[in-house]
Amino acid sequence: MRKRHSLELRPIGIIHSAYKNRGAPPYQGYKSEEISQIEVFQEFEEGLKDIEGFSHIIVIYWFHKSQGYHLLVKTPWDDSLHGLFTTRSPHRPCPLGLTTAELLAREKNILKVKGLDAIDGTPLLDIKPCVPSIDKRSVVKPGWFEGKLGKGRS
Repeated sequence: MRKRHSLELRPIGIIHSAYKNRGAPPYQGYKSEEISQIEVFQEFEEGLKDIEGFSHIIVIYWFHKSQGYHLLVKTPWDDSLHGLFTTRSPHRPCPLGLTTAELLAREKNILKVKGLDAIDGTPLLDIKPCVPSIDKRSVVKPGWFEGKLGKGRS
């Protein structure tokens, strides 16, 4: 297992979820009905202005419990080894998490969301609005995932 290089990032908040350890979240958050709370630190609350108008947000966070990585990995969907950068493994040289979550409500600096796969206490790095005309692609090739997503752990 290789060690990561360091990078200093400044969290803008913290994620509160029902998932208390690394094995608890589903492999893909969109399949979850769990409600999580995103606490944006008060100094950044003003940046949430108008967020209520969006049905979904893109949440970027730090896999703070991830330890090391391998460049070739097996996934829940396939027994073959695949390059790390062709997977969604949280064990990465720069362990960033990215999930499109459904925004359910905002109460001051707290966002209630559904479909987030982060564990409790995860540092929040950024939030971006999900804009269908920008984020959707009409032709997307799923690579080695083709025909495999119905198999394995959710």
